[in-house]
Formats: sequence, structure tokens, C-alpha cells
Amino acid sequence: MDGTSFEDHYETLQVSPNADTDTIDRVFRHLAKRYHPDNQQTGDRERFDLLVRAHRVLSDPEQRARYDLRYEEGRALQWGLAQEAGTGQVIEDDRVVRERLLSLLYVQRRRDVKNPSIGNIELERLLSLPQAHLDFHLWFLKEKKLVERTERGFAISALGVEEAEKARSQLTRERLLPEQAGVERGPEPAAPLRKHLSAVTAKRGLGSES
Repeated sequence: MDGTSFEDHYETLQVSPNADTDTIDRVFRHLAKRYHPDNQQTGDRERFDLLVRAHRVLSDPEQRARYDLRYEEGRALQWGLAQEAGTGQVIEDDRVVRERLLSLLYVQRRRDVKNPSIGNIELERLLSLPQAHLDFHLWFLKEKKLVERTERGFAISALGVEEAEKARSQLTRERLLPEQAGVERGPEPAAPLRKHLSAVTAKRGLGSES
């Protein structure tokens, strides 16, 4: 099921999934009166149509039973979506994927300026990504004008080259040791403290200071 097209009839009628038929009918009459297109103050054709569709399904025992099966599946999909978005890890993972994608297209452009493209199937194989995920990243990079569509697939643009180099430069800076990055080192620990640290590291099997 496509979670984005799933209609939550219970939410539309503002009732619990456990609501009985009488409650559903009563709430429907109240809301239908409010949103009926003939109501000059609060009429809303789109909302009214949703209400009618929801009531038609939930007021019929057989249709409601079939819908409830889909409803549970829809809620599971929505819950999974919320969990995935809640961690924030998916955003970081996608950023890394796009950097890898740009790097691949960068190298291809550098190797063969006249034929800089890589096809979809090859990109899927190189990145180990399904087409659905790859489409998302290619859409984003095209919107940012970092890649361009060609007859043979996709190629990095001049803006994409700059972005790839910028990302690589940033990664290099992040990997530098503090003293290499120009960060001043603090004072050396006093002798008793050095002795204590050596004992702790030795106890943990990390070796001792030289």
C-alpha cells in the first residue's frame, strides 16, 4: 500500500476506530451540516466530499471490515515513516550517498570529458542502491543543478565539480588532528596525573605511555 495515498476515514470524521455506528452517523450529520457547500459561512466542497466518502465506508459493516484491514496497514506504514524520520539518521545517510554519487560522476568527468555520463543501471550497481532511492538523490542533485541529464545517463556539472571539491576539502579538514588544524595543545599533565593515566590505560589493556 502507498502510505501517502491512504485516506484515514476515522480522522476525517474525527471519531475513534472503536466508534459504533450510531456515533459515526451522529458525527457525520453534524460535520456534513457544517461543511455542506450550501453553507455560506463554513461550506467546503472538498471537505464535504471526504466526509461523505468516509461515512459511506464506515457506516457499512462489510466495507468497514475490509477498510479496517487496510487501516491497520496504513497506520503501520505511517508509524514506520515517523520512526525513520525521528532518528534523523536517514538524513545523514542520504547526505553521504549524494557525496558518493557526486564523487563517481566527478571521476568519470575527469577521466573522459567528452563522455562524462554514467547510466542509471551502472549507478545502481556502483552505489548498491535501488532505483527508487537513486531517483530521489538524482532529483535533488538535478534541482540544485549539480548534475545534468544526458542521452547516456547523468553527468556532473561545473557547479557539481565545485560542490564535490568543497565536500572533499571539508572532510579533509574534519579528519585533521587538532595540532595539525592549528589548535593549541593544553599543558602537559603533571607527573602524578601522568602516572595515574598510565595505570588506567594499562588496566584497560590499552598499553602504557612511553
